[in-house]
Amino acid sequence: MRTYLLRHVQVLIASVGQLSRTPGSTLMSVGVIGITLALPSLLYLLLVNAEKVGNAWHPGTHISLFLDLGVDAERAQSLLERLRRREETQQVRMISADRALQEFKELSGFGEALDALPHNPLPTLLVVTPERAFEHPDELQRLVSEFGALPGVELAQLDMEWVQRFHVTLRLARRAALVLSVLLALAVLLTVSNTIRLAILNRRDEIEIIQLFGGTDRFIQRPFLYSGMLQGFFGAGTAILLIVACLQVLRSPIRQLADLYGSVFQIAGLRVHEALALVAIGIGLGWLASRWSVRRHLHRMFPSAEPYSPTKAGTFAHISTLRHRVLKLRRSDKRRNR
Repeated sequence: MRTYLLRHVQVLIASVGQLSRTPGSTLMSVGVIGITLALPSLLYLLLVNAEKVGNAWHPGTHISLFLDLGVDAERAQSLLERLRRREETQQVRMISADRALQEFKELSGFGEALDALPHNPLPTLLVVTPERAFEHPDELQRLVSEFGALPGVELAQLDMEWVQRFHVTLRLARRAALVLSVLLALAVLLTVSNTIRLAILNRRDEIEIIQLFGGTDRFIQRPFLYSGMLQGFFGAGTAILLIVACLQVLRSPIRQLADLYGSVFQIAGLRVHEALALVAIGIGLGWLASRWSVRRHLHRMFPSAEPYSPTKAGTFAHISTLRHRVLKLRRSDKRRNR
Protein backbone atom coordinates (compact mmCIF):
# COMPACT_ATOMS: atom_id res chain seq x y z
CA MET A 1 0.00 0.00 0.00
CA ARG A 2 2.82 2.38 0.86
CA THR A 3 4.49 1.75 -2.50
CA TYR A 4 1.17 2.25 -4.28
CA LEU A 5 0.57 5.61 -2.57
CA LEU A 6 4.17 6.67 -3.16
CA ARG A 7 3.78 5.93 -6.85
CA HIS A 8 0.64 8.08 -7.02
CA VAL A 9 2.46 10.93 -5.27
CA GLN A 10 5.29 10.67 -7.78
CA VAL A 11 2.86 10.78 -10.68
CA LEU A 12 1.10 13.79 -9.14
CA ILE A 13 4.39 15.68 -8.80
CA ALA A 14 5.36 14.71 -12.34
CA SER A 15 1.98 15.98 -13.61
CA VAL A 16 2.57 19.33 -11.90
CA GLY A 17 5.95 19.52 -13.60
CA GLN A 18 4.43 18.62 -16.95
CA LEU A 19 1.88 21.42 -16.64
CA SER A 20 4.57 23.90 -15.61
CA ARG A 21 6.52 23.16 -18.81
CA THR A 22 3.68 24.69 -20.85
CA PRO A 23 2.66 27.69 -18.74
CA GLY A 24 0.86 29.50 -21.54
CA SER A 25 -1.60 26.76 -22.47
CA THR A 26 -1.99 25.75 -18.82
CA LEU A 27 -2.91 29.27 -17.72
CA MET A 28 -5.36 29.61 -20.58
CA SER A 29 -7.06 26.31 -19.72
CA VAL A 30 -7.19 27.13 -16.02
CA GLY A 31 -8.57 30.60 -16.78
CA VAL A 32 -11.32 29.22 -19.01
CA ILE A 33 -12.27 26.64 -16.39
CA GLY A 34 -12.23 29.31 -13.66
CA ILE A 35 -14.53 31.66 -15.56
CA THR A 36 -16.82 28.77 -16.52
CA LEU A 37 -17.17 27.67 -12.89
CA ALA A 38 -17.51 31.23 -11.59
CA LEU A 39 -20.54 32.12 -13.71
CA PRO A 40 -23.02 29.57 -12.24
CA SER A 41 -21.55 30.13 -8.78
CA LEU A 42 -22.27 33.86 -9.02
CA LEU A 43 -25.80 33.09 -10.18
CA TYR A 44 -26.21 30.77 -7.20
CA LEU A 45 -25.07 33.51 -4.83
CA LEU A 46 -27.47 35.93 -6.52
CA LEU A 47 -30.36 33.56 -5.80
CA VAL A 48 -29.22 33.09 -2.19
CA ASN A 49 -29.12 36.84 -1.64
CA ALA A 50 -32.47 37.32 -3.41
CA GLU A 51 -34.05 34.75 -1.08
CA LYS A 52 -32.44 36.54 1.83
CA VAL A 53 -34.05 39.80 0.71
CA GLY A 54 -37.37 38.00 0.37
CA ASN A 55 -37.11 36.71 3.93
CA ALA A 56 -36.41 40.25 5.08
CA TRP A 57 -39.70 41.32 3.45
CA HIS A 58 -41.58 38.57 5.25
CA PRO A 59 -43.00 40.86 7.99
CA GLY A 60 -45.04 42.53 5.21
CA THR A 61 -46.93 39.25 4.62
CA HIS A 62 -50.10 39.40 6.71
CA ILE A 63 -53.39 37.59 6.78
CA SER A 64 -56.26 39.97 7.51
CA LEU A 65 -59.25 38.45 9.32
CA PHE A 66 -62.38 40.62 9.18
CA LEU A 67 -64.76 39.61 11.97
CA ASP A 68 -68.53 39.69 11.87
CA LEU A 69 -70.15 42.94 12.96
CA GLY A 70 -71.89 41.08 15.77
CA VAL A 71 -68.63 39.90 17.37
CA ASP A 72 -68.00 41.82 20.58
CA ALA A 73 -64.64 42.71 22.13
CA GLU A 74 -64.62 39.66 24.45
CA ARG A 75 -65.12 37.17 21.61
CA ALA A 76 -62.54 38.99 19.49
CA GLN A 77 -60.01 38.78 22.34
CA SER A 78 -60.75 35.06 22.77
CA LEU A 79 -60.17 34.45 19.06
CA LEU A 80 -56.93 36.44 19.20
CA GLU A 81 -55.60 34.26 22.06
CA ARG A 82 -56.64 31.15 20.15
CA LEU A 83 -54.68 32.22 17.10
CA ARG A 84 -51.62 33.13 19.14
CA ARG A 85 -51.43 29.58 20.49
CA ARG A 86 -51.14 28.12 16.98
CA GLU A 87 -47.68 27.13 15.80
CA GLU A 88 -48.21 28.69 12.37
CA THR A 89 -48.58 32.23 13.74
CA GLN A 90 -45.69 34.45 14.66
CA GLN A 91 -47.71 37.49 15.76
CA VAL A 92 -51.39 38.42 16.03
CA ARG A 93 -52.62 41.96 16.65
CA MET A 94 -56.13 43.34 16.83
CA ILE A 95 -57.47 46.55 15.35
CA SER A 96 -60.78 47.38 17.00
CA ALA A 97 -63.72 48.74 15.03
CA ASP A 98 -63.46 52.15 16.76
CA ARG A 99 -59.75 52.42 15.99
CA ALA A 100 -60.30 51.37 12.37
CA LEU A 101 -63.01 54.02 11.99
CA GLN A 102 -60.76 56.69 13.48
CA GLU A 103 -57.90 55.80 11.12
CA PHE A 104 -60.29 55.79 8.15
CA LYS A 105 -61.51 59.27 9.08
CA GLU A 106 -57.96 60.60 9.25
CA LEU A 107 -56.87 59.04 5.96
CA SER A 108 -59.99 59.49 3.85
CA GLY A 109 -61.05 63.02 4.81
CA PHE A 110 -64.72 62.02 5.14
CA GLY A 111 -64.88 62.57 8.88
CA GLU A 112 -68.08 64.64 8.90
CA ALA A 113 -69.88 62.20 6.61
CA LEU A 114 -68.87 59.25 8.75
CA ASP A 115 -70.07 61.02 11.90
CA ALA A 116 -73.54 61.17 10.39
CA LEU A 117 -73.75 57.36 10.23
CA PRO A 118 -75.97 55.78 12.89
CA HIS A 119 -73.42 53.05 13.70
CA ASN A 120 -69.86 52.03 12.93
CA PRO A 121 -69.84 50.09 9.61
CA LEU A 122 -66.30 48.76 10.02
CA PRO A 123 -65.62 45.35 11.64
CA THR A 124 -62.93 44.36 14.10
CA LEU A 125 -59.77 43.27 12.32
CA LEU A 126 -57.20 40.65 13.34
CA VAL A 127 -53.85 40.87 11.55
CA VAL A 128 -51.96 37.55 11.60
CA THR A 129 -48.24 37.34 10.74
CA PRO A 130 -47.34 33.73 9.80
CA GLU A 131 -44.12 32.04 10.81
CA ARG A 132 -41.36 31.94 8.22
CA ALA A 133 -41.69 28.18 7.88
CA PHE A 134 -45.17 28.78 6.45
CA GLU A 135 -44.28 31.55 3.99
CA HIS A 136 -44.66 29.41 0.87
CA PRO A 137 -47.71 30.37 -1.21
CA ASP A 138 -49.30 26.93 -0.79
CA GLU A 139 -48.92 27.10 2.99
CA LEU A 140 -50.26 30.65 3.09
CA GLN A 141 -53.28 29.66 1.04
CA ARG A 142 -53.96 26.80 3.44
CA LEU A 143 -53.78 29.16 6.42
CA VAL A 144 -56.19 31.57 4.76
CA SER A 145 -58.68 28.76 4.22
CA GLU A 146 -58.35 27.52 7.81
CA PHE A 147 -58.58 30.96 9.40
CA GLY A 148 -61.50 31.92 7.19
CA ALA A 149 -63.47 28.93 8.53
CA LEU A 150 -63.08 29.96 12.18
CA PRO A 151 -66.29 31.01 13.96
CA GLY A 152 -66.76 34.76 13.97
CA VAL A 153 -64.56 35.37 10.91
CA GLU A 154 -66.46 36.81 7.97
CA LEU A 155 -63.55 37.22 5.55
CA ALA A 156 -59.89 36.10 5.45
CA GLN A 157 -57.77 38.02 2.96
CA LEU A 158 -54.15 37.82 1.86
CA ASP A 159 -52.40 39.80 -0.84
CA MET A 160 -50.55 36.86 -2.39
CA GLU A 161 -49.67 38.38 -5.74
CA TRP A 162 -46.21 39.59 -4.77
CA VAL A 163 -45.52 36.38 -2.84
CA GLN A 164 -46.47 34.22 -5.80
CA ARG A 165 -44.50 36.38 -8.24
CA PHE A 166 -41.46 36.30 -6.01
CA HIS A 167 -41.48 32.50 -5.61
CA VAL A 168 -42.23 31.89 -9.29
CA THR A 169 -39.34 34.18 -10.22
CA LEU A 170 -37.02 32.32 -7.85
CA ARG A 171 -38.18 28.98 -9.26
CA LEU A 172 -37.54 30.18 -12.80
CA ALA A 173 -34.12 31.53 -11.82
CA ARG A 174 -33.19 28.21 -10.17
CA ARG A 175 -34.19 26.33 -13.30
CA ALA A 176 -32.15 28.73 -15.45
CA ALA A 177 -29.19 28.32 -13.11
CA LEU A 178 -29.44 24.55 -13.42
CA VAL A 179 -29.51 24.69 -17.22
CA LEU A 180 -26.60 27.15 -17.29
CA SER A 181 -24.60 24.96 -14.89
CA VAL A 182 -25.07 21.90 -17.10
CA LEU A 183 -24.02 23.80 -20.22
CA LEU A 184 -20.97 25.28 -18.53
CA ALA A 185 -20.04 21.88 -17.09
CA LEU A 186 -20.03 20.57 -20.65
CA ALA A 187 -17.76 23.48 -21.57
CA VAL A 188 -15.34 22.45 -18.81
CA LEU A 189 -15.40 18.86 -20.05
CA LEU A 190 -14.60 19.95 -23.59
CA THR A 191 -11.82 22.30 -22.44
CA VAL A 192 -10.05 19.68 -20.34
CA SER A 193 -10.63 17.00 -22.98
CA ASN A 194 -8.99 19.12 -25.67
CA THR A 195 -6.03 19.89 -23.41
CA ILE A 196 -5.52 16.20 -22.65
CA ARG A 197 -5.75 15.37 -26.36
CA LEU A 198 -2.96 17.84 -27.11
CA ALA A 199 -0.89 16.39 -24.27
CA ILE A 200 -1.31 12.89 -25.70
CA LEU A 201 -0.19 14.10 -29.13
CA ASN A 202 2.88 15.82 -27.65
CA ARG A 203 3.86 12.66 -25.74
CA ARG A 204 3.14 10.20 -28.53
CA ASP A 205 6.69 8.84 -28.79
CA GLU A 206 6.99 8.53 -25.03
CA ILE A 207 3.74 6.55 -24.87
CA GLU A 208 4.94 4.20 -27.63
CA ILE A 209 8.16 3.50 -25.69
CA ILE A 210 6.21 2.81 -22.51
CA GLN A 211 4.04 0.36 -24.43
CA LEU A 212 7.14 -1.37 -25.82
CA PHE A 213 8.43 -1.78 -22.27
CA GLY A 214 5.14 -3.43 -21.33
CA GLY A 215 3.40 -0.48 -19.68
CA THR A 216 -0.28 -1.13 -18.99
CA ASP A 217 -3.13 1.18 -20.02
CA ARG A 218 -3.64 2.26 -16.42
CA PHE A 219 0.02 3.17 -16.09
CA ILE A 220 -0.15 5.27 -19.26
CA GLN A 221 -3.45 6.93 -18.37
CA ARG A 222 -2.55 7.86 -14.79
CA PRO A 223 -0.48 11.02 -15.52
CA PHE A 224 -3.20 12.38 -17.81
CA LEU A 225 -5.87 11.75 -15.19
CA TYR A 226 -3.87 13.67 -12.63
CA SER A 227 -3.28 16.43 -15.17
CA GLY A 228 -7.03 16.83 -15.71
CA MET A 229 -7.72 16.80 -11.96
CA LEU A 230 -5.04 19.43 -11.39
CA GLN A 231 -6.54 21.65 -14.07
CA GLY A 232 -9.95 21.30 -12.42
CA PHE A 233 -8.45 22.06 -9.00
CA PHE A 234 -6.63 25.21 -10.15
CA GLY A 235 -9.66 26.24 -12.21
CA ALA A 236 -11.89 25.99 -9.13
CA GLY A 237 -9.38 28.05 -7.15
CA THR A 238 -9.43 30.66 -9.90
CA ALA A 239 -13.23 30.65 -9.81
CA ILE A 240 -13.22 31.31 -6.05
CA LEU A 241 -10.83 34.24 -6.51
CA LEU A 242 -13.03 35.67 -9.28
CA ILE A 243 -16.14 35.32 -7.11
CA VAL A 244 -14.47 37.08 -4.18
CA ALA A 245 -13.28 39.88 -6.49
CA CYS A 246 -16.74 40.34 -8.04
CA LEU A 247 -18.45 40.43 -4.64
CA GLN A 248 -15.90 42.92 -3.39
CA VAL A 249 -16.65 45.19 -6.35
CA LEU A 250 -20.43 44.94 -5.76
CA ARG A 251 -20.33 45.21 -1.96
CA SER A 252 -20.04 49.00 -1.76
CA PRO A 253 -22.86 49.85 -4.24
CA ILE A 254 -25.17 47.31 -2.56
CA ARG A 255 -24.41 48.84 0.84
CA GLN A 256 -25.22 52.31 -0.47
CA LEU A 257 -28.49 51.06 -1.99
CA ALA A 258 -29.45 49.37 1.28
CA ASP A 259 -28.74 52.58 3.20
CA LEU A 260 -31.09 54.50 0.90
CA TYR A 261 -33.88 52.05 1.76
CA GLY A 262 -33.00 52.09 5.46
CA SER A 263 -31.91 48.44 5.40
CA VAL A 264 -28.92 46.67 6.94
CA PHE A 265 -28.67 44.09 4.15
CA GLN A 266 -25.22 42.57 3.67
CA ILE A 267 -24.40 40.54 0.57
CA ALA A 268 -23.59 36.91 1.37
CA GLY A 269 -20.49 35.31 -0.13
CA LEU A 270 -19.27 31.75 -0.49
CA ARG A 271 -19.16 29.80 2.74
CA VAL A 272 -16.41 27.29 3.48
CA HIS A 273 -18.42 24.19 2.59
CA GLU A 274 -19.64 25.86 -0.62
CA ALA A 275 -16.07 26.70 -1.63
CA LEU A 276 -15.00 23.11 -0.90
CA ALA A 277 -17.94 21.84 -2.96
CA LEU A 278 -16.84 24.04 -5.86
CA VAL A 279 -13.29 22.63 -5.62
CA ALA A 280 -14.69 19.08 -5.55
CA ILE A 281 -16.83 19.83 -8.62
CA GLY A 282 -13.80 21.21 -10.46
CA ILE A 283 -11.68 18.15 -9.63
CA GLY A 284 -14.51 15.80 -10.55
CA LEU A 285 -15.11 17.46 -13.91
CA GLY A 286 -11.37 17.44 -14.64
CA TRP A 287 -11.14 13.73 -13.81
CA LEU A 288 -14.21 12.85 -15.87
CA ALA A 289 -13.04 14.83 -18.90
CA SER A 290 -9.49 13.46 -18.78
CA ARG A 291 -10.69 9.89 -18.34
CA TRP A 292 -13.03 10.16 -21.30
CA SER A 293 -10.42 11.88 -23.47
CA VAL A 294 -7.61 9.49 -22.58
CA ARG A 295 -9.66 6.40 -23.34
CA ARG A 296 -10.96 7.85 -26.59
CA HIS A 297 -7.77 9.29 -28.07
CA LEU A 298 -5.25 6.86 -26.61
CA HIS A 299 -6.97 3.79 -28.01
CA ARG A 300 -7.53 5.53 -31.34
CA MET A 301 -3.91 6.60 -31.82
CA PHE A 302 -2.29 3.60 -30.14
CA PRO A 303 -4.12 0.34 -30.79
CA SER A 304 -3.46 -2.30 -28.19
CA ALA A 305 0.28 -2.97 -28.48
CA GLU A 306 1.58 -6.28 -27.22
CA PRO A 307 4.21 -5.91 -24.51
CA TYR A 308 7.63 -7.43 -25.12
CA SER A 309 7.75 -11.22 -24.82
CA PRO A 310 10.64 -13.37 -26.13
CA THR A 311 8.25 -16.10 -27.13
CA LYS A 312 6.22 -13.84 -29.37
CA ALA A 313 8.76 -11.59 -31.04
CA GLY A 314 12.40 -11.74 -31.79
CA THR A 315 14.59 -10.11 -29.17
CA PHE A 316 16.74 -8.25 -31.68
CA ALA A 317 13.76 -6.92 -33.58
CA HIS A 318 12.19 -5.67 -30.37
CA ILE A 319 15.39 -3.98 -29.24
CA SER A 320 15.83 -2.36 -32.66
CA THR A 321 12.29 -0.99 -32.55
CA LEU A 322 12.81 0.28 -29.01
CA ARG A 323 16.12 1.96 -29.98
CA HIS A 324 14.44 3.64 -32.94
CA ARG A 325 11.68 5.02 -30.70
CA VAL A 326 14.15 6.35 -28.12
CA LEU A 327 16.20 8.14 -30.79
CA LYS A 328 13.04 9.62 -32.27
CA LEU A 329 11.98 10.85 -28.85
CA ARG A 330 15.38 12.45 -28.22
CA ARG A 331 15.25 14.29 -31.56
CA SER A 332 11.78 15.64 -30.84
CA ASP A 333 12.93 16.81 -27.38
CA LYS A 334 15.88 18.61 -28.93
CA ARG A 335 13.58 20.37 -31.42
CA ARG A 336 11.26 21.51 -28.62
CA ASN A 337 14.17 22.79 -26.53
CA ARG A 338 15.38 24.91 -29.42
